[in-house]
Amino acid sequence: MAEKSEAAFRTIGEVSDEIGVKQHILRYWESCFPELKPITRAGNRRYYRPEDVALVRRIDGLLNTQGYTVKGVQKLLSGKGGEEPPAPATAVPALPIDELKAIRAMLADALAAA
Repeated sequence: MAEKSEAAFRTIGEVSDEIGVKQHILRYWESCFPELKPITRAGNRRYYRPEDVALVRRIDGLLNTQGYTVKGVQKLLSGKGGEEPPAPATAVPALPIDELKAIRAMLADALAAA
């Protein structure tokens, strides 16, 4: 199957596979975020424009990576939340795998000693 161009419309299934978000979640986001309005055709088939896909990526990043709530993302997208701040303070910095393994071993030793 040939790769679609960046300007091509995408079905909800293609967006779901590309972003890694289930289709029912995308439909839910459409109800939560008025900015997300894919074109609908006969049979209620959704077609996402490139700007819709970009918005889905942004929403996904804010919700699933940066830890925002749906209400927080709604405020950001509507402009009521001001400028997009850096990741919330609850975000945990990524640690190298070796460091994480060392911490796990240290905790396991502490539990064994208790």
